[in-house]
Amino acid sequence: MNASPSTDLNADALPADAPYLNATTRWLERAVIGLNLCPFARAPHVQGKLRMRVSQARDTDALLDDLCGELQSLNALTPDECETGLLIHPFVLNDFLDYNDFLDVADAAVQTLGLEGEWQVASFHPDYQFADSAPGAIENFSNRSPFPTLHLLRESSIERAMEQMSDTDSIYRRNIETLQRLGTEGWQALWRDEPS
Repeated sequence: MNASPSTDLNADALPADAPYLNATTRWLERAVIGLNLCPFARAPHVQGKLRMRVSQARDTDALLDDLCGELQSLNALTPDECETGLLIHPFVLNDFLDYNDFLDVADAAVQTLGLEGEWQVASFHPDYQFADSAPGAIENFSNRSPFPTLHLLRESSIERAMEQMSDTDSIYRRNIETLQRLGTEGWQALWRDEPS
């Protein structure tokens, strides 16, 4: 797999975005796809139907503007052009609780734009923590990305994927088992590059 996104959907990225896009692609390839944490992630990535954007927002108002713009841009593309999107926002909502609160704002934006039933927002964060789990619990790592990231999912794609899988709850259970087998040391080893 290549080290940086090279699809047409990401061709207009700014040079300053490269470190964020590269780190996110590395995480996607090594963890999300590599560990099969999301069985639906490989196809959009390999087919070039994943659009990644880096928000330069420094506050939540600017991030909300970027989110609304990105939802509208994604909605203007057909599923054949783009299946899903990642809005990476490294400069705002680095505190997980603040980020978690913003998810309600993100869901309200989807409604306000009239895109409910078309798009939904999923969440990834470097300090992601499921309710009732300890901060360092390994299961949290299934949603731990290098930077705060809003995952914009096309509802029709989710429905199609769920039709192909009889027990979608098994994904969460399997992820916990995978991560427990891997352990913290194994997770850290994912990010070590072999000497060339």
